[in-house]
Amino acid sequence: MKDKIDDELTYQVIGCAMRIHNTLGNGFQEVIYQRCLAIELDKESIHFEREKEMPNFYEGINVGTRRADFIVEDKVMVEL
Repeated sequence: MKDKIDDELTYQVIGCAMRIHNTLGNGFQEVIYQRCLAIELDKESIHFEREKEMPNFYEGINVGTRRADFIVEDKVMVEL
């Protein structure tokens, strides 16, 4: 069952992203949007980690790592 808190957190993150989109529009490099999202999440007092390394497993075997753009409140992964 979905958690209402997770829905609210997702709504907040999307709101932050929409503010950035409404202000900057399209055409910037991803790193610019990442920096702006960090600013917006900070303004909302939302805890996040940037460029977090995460292991990937296939049938219990580690097949490599990837970096998530953002992990928000240890609940939501955001890729820009």
